[in-house]
Amino acid sequence: MEVFSLSKVYQLLEPGPVVLLTTADKGKTNVMALSWHMMVEFEPPLVACVVSSADFSFAALRATRECVIAIPTLALAPVVVQVGNTSGRDLDKFKAFGLTPLPAESVVPPLIAECFANLECKVTDTRLVNKYNLFVLEVLKAWIDPSQKTPKTIHHQGYGTFVVDGETITLKSKMR
Repeated sequence: MEVFSLSKVYQLLEPGPVVLLTTADKGKTNVMALSWHMMVEFEPPLVACVVSSADFSFAALRATRECVIAIPTLALAPVVVQVGNTSGRDLDKFKAFGLTPLPAESVVPPLIAECFANLECKVTDTRLVNKYNLFVLEVLKAWIDPSQKTPKTIHHQGYGTFVVDGETITLKSKMR
């Protein structure tokens, strides 16, 4: 074993696929790339995510307490990187990057048509927002695009490096 830089530990514990988070506030929609998220409960499904207070989406999420988590596939990777490298303060990222907003059923922020799954969410817990920028979201409605068979997701490892979702294996489990 050798010493590993503490500033790179997050590369070892990457939590899951890069997602796109949509928000809407005062008539303006936005989308941001997000890697810092995790499941915290199964039913109802609860997702914790960290949104930097420096991000344009932070204020909208805090004010409206709702969002959509859209899960892109490998085919959208270049768009995801562009979304993540651009602020929505002065740019309509949906138009700029060719993303199609679709109306959600339970929240104002839009779904993203190009993503294979979309999760409509409301903020249920903000106790860790001031300290860690961590929001707990309840998934109210989940959508999938059945035409996208066996989608491959991308996983951020930092500094422009991603891992593509790999081979699926099935092992015996007592979990249902």
